[in-house]
Amino acid sequence: MDKSKIVVCDHIHEAGLDMLRHDDEIDFVFAADIDKTELLNVIADADVAITRSSTDVDARFIAAAKKMKAIVRAGVGVDNVDIEGCSKEGIIVMNVPTANTIAAVELTMTHMLSCMRMFPYSHDHLKNQRIWKREQWYGHELKGKKLGIIGFGNIGSRVGVRAKAFEMDVLAYDPYIPSSKATDLGVAYTKNFDEILSCDLITIHTPKNSETLNMIDRDEIARMKDGVVLINCARGGLYNEEALYDGLKSGKIRFAGIDVFVKEPATDNPLLDLDNICVSPHLGANTFESQYNIGTEAAKQAIEAAKGIAYPHAFNLPIDESSIPPFVKPFLEMAQKIGFLSVQMNRAPLVSIKVSGQGDIAEYVTSIATFVTVGAMASTSSDTINYVNADFIAQEKGIKIETEVLPNTAAYKNLITIRVTTEKESISISGTIFNDSVQRIVDINGFAIDVAPQGNIILFKNTDIPGVIGKVGTILANHHVNIADFRLGRNNRSQALAVIMVDNSVTEATLRELAALDACISVDYARI
Repeated sequence: MDKSKIVVCDHIHEAGLDMLRHDDEIDFVFAADIDKTELLNVIADADVAITRSSTDVDARFIAAAKKMKAIVRAGVGVDNVDIEGCSKEGIIVMNVPTANTIAAVELTMTHMLSCMRMFPYSHDHLKNQRIWKREQWYGHELKGKKLGIIGFGNIGSRVGVRAKAFEMDVLAYDPYIPSSKATDLGVAYTKNFDEILSCDLITIHTPKNSETLNMIDRDEIARMKDGVVLINCARGGLYNEEALYDGLKSGKIRFAGIDVFVKEPATDNPLLDLDNICVSPHLGANTFESQYNIGTEAAKQAIEAAKGIAYPHAFNLPIDESSIPPFVKPFLEMAQKIGFLSVQMNRAPLVSIKVSGQGDIAEYVTSIATFVTVGAMASTSSDTINYVNADFIAQEKGIKIETEVLPNTAAYKNLITIRVTTEKESISISGTIFNDSVQRIVDINGFAIDVAPQGNIILFKNTDIPGVIGKVGTILANHHVNIADFRLGRNNRSQALAVIMVDNSVTEATLRELAALDACISVDYARI
């Protein structure tokens, strides 16, 4: 029997390499120390590759990997992997999402303590400058301080437990979890982001996506209490670095502990010039224990993938296009986008997802429901969500998934309707595909509309009275937000829904001003 070839492109723990070496069905190649151009020749006949941050899985890599079945990213982040490019070639992309959880948690606590006691600076004063000046290093205690945790998943929740042990007052913000997940741990829970901004210390533990990029910017920093301490051991870019720099420079932010940066290596980052910041070079996973876990888990996943046993933590299980009609695939893609859109309109713990189909597409509502679930849960769950495990994780979380076949209507040849219900409310969105695979949302909560599910979208619901559109346009202009498209729907209850496509991202300040209009019923913002 031919052996499957697994190439290790970057360094992983020796225990993982031993697992590969000692599997009789695996042809193991260690290529971590060779030139990346030469690596392209090595992977030409490989079945599976294990990579880390040193190897970019880009167009050149994918083109060279002619036999590749799967890629295991040994770690959490997949920023250096072209997932879409892999999908087009049928390459499954997997990661190892939980192996470094404790390492990241403990590094967060390290930065918190370092910031409060200015430990790196006092250490340098004595160790390197040989100055003994105790009176210069009066710090602050964690006890009695209020810690705001943004993102209460695997890492954030464990930070909360440890902060409680330091007798801190802990407050969690995560609109995508049940409040009981925090309160069961003795941690307070809030849906009001301003309450987080009023904390003494703030630490962030969210994935990096369109919703969380620059989540803490100038406006949020301005609303924080003077002398706040900020921690980021998650992903670079969650805090806007220019705003962070100015806040530290002015003293609004007393201290910051930063492990991750927008551009890495960050050796020339302006933040390094400040004397009220503790930094580390992306060490979240840098413990011997986490490296062992990452290495062995990555090796296990690579072996399973090479043998066709399983694809754990797969981001993109490819679709067998030969088994479905061509018209179905655009519906699958649109369904995932609608699922993602619906949770941005309805930020609260998921309760149920219902997918209805009319026309020929109704035959495929079960597959469509999986794609909706991936979209709805991808940015709201601490778990890694993929097409393989979406239904299982939804079931585990008590989220009900339903499908329904409806009689066809004369209006559209094929139509899908997705109803996402959270603890807050239900959102219903219908979509169809026109000629040339043109995706269109045609109904939102009973408002007839015609809009593409893409870009920066403001959804403004209001009482249907004169002058509203002009006021909305004026507010957006004052905030330098350019309108690319404006679609309006009305119902029979004297209400209107404006779906406004804009060229640039929208700040919380802009949304608050829109919400303050007398005619406003609700305002939501989504980025697809």
